[in-house]
Amino acid sequence: MVFHPRNLELGTYDNQLDFNSFQASILQLTSISTEQSIRSTTTTMGTGKKEKQRRVREGDNRDGNLRVKGENFYRDAKKVQFLNMYKGGRAQRNKAGEIIKAAYLQSTDAPTARVDPNRKWFGNTRVISQDALTHFREALGDRKSDSYQVLLRRNKLPMSLLDEKDTTESPTAKILDTETYENTFGPKSQRKRPRVAVSSLEDLAESSGKDATDFQEKNELAATMGLMGDVDTDGWTAEAKEAIFHKGQSKRIWNELYKVIDSSDVVIHVLDARDPLGTRCSSVEDYIKKEAAHKHLIFVLNKCDLVPTWVAFYLQSAWVKYLSKSRPTIAFHASITNSFGKGSLIQLLRQFSSLHSDRKQISVGFIGYPNTGKSSIINTLRRKKVCTVAPIPGETKVWQYITLMKKIFLIDCPGIVPPSSKDSQEDILFRGVVRVEHVTHAEQYIPGILKRCQRKHLERTYEISGWNDATEFIELLARKHGRLLKGGEPDEQGIAKLVINDFNRGKIPWFVMPPEDEERPRKKQKADSAEGKEDEETETAEQPEVEEEQEQQEEESEQAESKAESPAEEE
Repeated sequence: MVFHPRNLELGTYDNQLDFNSFQASILQLTSISTEQSIRSTTTTMGTGKKEKQRRVREGDNRDGNLRVKGENFYRDAKKVQFLNMYKGGRAQRNKAGEIIKAAYLQSTDAPTARVDPNRKWFGNTRVISQDALTHFREALGDRKSDSYQVLLRRNKLPMSLLDEKDTTESPTAKILDTETYENTFGPKSQRKRPRVAVSSLEDLAESSGKDATDFQEKNELAATMGLMGDVDTDGWTAEAKEAIFHKGQSKRIWNELYKVIDSSDVVIHVLDARDPLGTRCSSVEDYIKKEAAHKHLIFVLNKCDLVPTWVAFYLQSAWVKYLSKSRPTIAFHASITNSFGKGSLIQLLRQFSSLHSDRKQISVGFIGYPNTGKSSIINTLRRKKVCTVAPIPGETKVWQYITLMKKIFLIDCPGIVPPSSKDSQEDILFRGVVRVEHVTHAEQYIPGILKRCQRKHLERTYEISGWNDATEFIELLARKHGRLLKGGEPDEQGIAKLVINDFNRGKIPWFVMPPEDEERPRKKQKADSAEGKEDEETETAEQPEVEEEQEQQEEESEQAESKAESPAEEE
């Protein structure tokens, strides 16, 4: 039986079919068509909703059936591509090692570059005469040497033209005159030819003599400033340093320092007010001056409260005056409740922030020797504990950012110790670089403390007297504190560590006087034209005389107190 839909449309049917079979066929066809229409409508509605959601999720530019591997409910296609960019990956290679599929963002296929034309190509350019450039270069050189001058809008200046090259270097040698082409390339080439910077033995002897003279001058300068330590005049030390005295010189510490310097706009070098030159990192200053001349460097004399009060004012002013010749210097006392110099430091940082008003914020990095108070200064500026502090070196392990204001950020840095052959173990220990509990044979460093401190300060601190050398001093102090071993022997190791800790933490008064100024106050001349007298010369009092007078006044006051106490004892 064959059924033709055309006949249904015309309203006819085959005469060979009876009416019942025709009616059953019509009902079956109607049910099938209705079921197919409902199914197609449901499928179309569901597909439309999913298609719309998927296209919103993947973007309109994506093909219909393409999906990114890793895409799900939590990550869309763009996020997966962004993460794949970080993961990178390796290029796919075949057995021969040829790259079949390049890694992400490593394909060598690139479209041809095209630069859009611009009418500015044919316009006037900014030109400057050679005389004006020379004048500007000289003025810039005078300003750059002054640490109190700030160069603004540095990016808009042609610094490559303004930076004058060093003309003291020898001009480029003519290579073809010294090495011919045949001796360098070809069958007769000589690859093992020694490369000497001089052309004759006379030049070699002259350069060697110049190096020896410079080395001797540096040693003489260091000896006059008391920085030679145990180093002889020939540059040799009597003994090797222990491993504990190489703390603060590891590669990790220096990497942290370079991170801080690179991230900072202003670098604050924290110095110990008791020994500023001993805790000064000259190599770091040279690095900043050479590699990062656009960064500002200032000095902060911390621990001013550990200097004796009778000389504190003069010592601070003298050191500030001495260090201010090279960099801006501020005296500071780190304390959350009772600080000194906090307002001056914040005002200085605000000045740097206003000078660089084109930047959103500036970063201030703190560098210096261990245990000089870098973290304590940050806590003082914030007026709360934001950095971990301790009276032992090495508490700060890594650099960290702290917000001071909306436009000023502070960076804390671990302490660094520049390697130097002129620093002895005694100097390194007394600067607080090493933890005293790790030092072996600490009693050998007590003579250095007796040499640096005055006898009356030790007597007043420990209430002992009558020693002639370091051994007797340790024995008297051990018996006073009851630090005795088996058999009544004094605990020299424990007492020595106790004294060294008191020395480093300021319990024993000591300080280093600033070097004498080269330019002493000139003699003042007074002319009396009426009487026709000759000019009179007067000199200002020098620092040693002031110190001697203060010591004499202190001794006289002590003698007066002892005389006042003696009659009461007799009664």
